[in-house]
Amino acid sequence: MLGNFEYSNPTKLYFGEDSLCSLNKELPKYGKTVQLIYGGGSIKKNGIYDQVMELLKASGKVVIEDDGVMPNPTVEKLREGVQIARENHVDFLLAVGGGSCCDYTKAVSVSVHCDEDPWEKYYIRFEEPDCEIVPVGCVLTMVGTGSEMNGGAVITNHD
Repeated sequence: MLGNFEYSNPTKLYFGEDSLCSLNKELPKYGKTVQLIYGGGSIKKNGIYDQVMELLKASGKVVIEDDGVMPNPTVEKLREGVQIARENHVDFLLAVGGGSCCDYTKAVSVSVHCDEDPWEKYYIRFEEPDCEIVPVGCVLTMVGTGSEMNGGAVITNHD
């Protein structure tokens, strides 16, 4: 390896059969309103939705649902998620799903308090976030991209 560098990855991971229960440890650290983000509804079929909702309600959270996150989420969906977060003054974003849900959630996180268009700022000019960031949690239902371990976010602009 060439050169010197410093690497910081302040991501906390919970692994194991009962790791979802660890959400109880994290939720009290954040405000009352949670934007629950998920895709096409498989989390309702496999039962994780009910488990997550039970934990959120037991923690006294107000839950705002943001569903329909598609593979390689679009910039239009990103703008929709930002609007939901702004209108509801969310304190925490919780993705439940795979890499696309995580990516979308991270993109919403850095865009909520940004006055600029997120596509222009982050994807055209590749600028670093310089505004308040809404905290993010991810409950993975499938693995593959490693989205939970990085700061990148794949967003598609069909234009």
